[in-house]
Amino acid sequence: MFVEGEFLDTVIGIPDSRTEIVMLRPPDGSTRLELSSFVRPAHQPGSPAAMANELGLRNVAFEVDDLQATVDGLAADGYGLIGDIGQYEHIWRMAYVRGPEGIIVSLAERIG
Repeated sequence: MFVEGEFLDTVIGIPDSRTEIVMLRPPDGSTRLELSSFVRPAHQPGSPAAMANELGLRNVAFEVDDLQATVDGLAADGYGLIGDIGQYEHIWRMAYVRGPEGIIVSLAERIG
């Protein structure tokens, strides 16, 4: 959905802005995550290669059922691993992928 007009200009403090918004919701409807990208004005470049410990929003995490299949699907769309797939004890498998606009997407699969 696209949002523009007085409401958006007032809330974000940027006149004549327009943003595209998508709302993600799990099947149980318990929590939602809003993602947005500005159409207007043009974004100010940041560091698309920012590391996970730099200030600002750098990471969003998702639990997935099949980490390898998810990583393979993202790789097919051009999003590669930052490091590699790691395992924490016998509980989690985890990987970092750099997503759109440079945000690191953490993917975790519970294995134990």
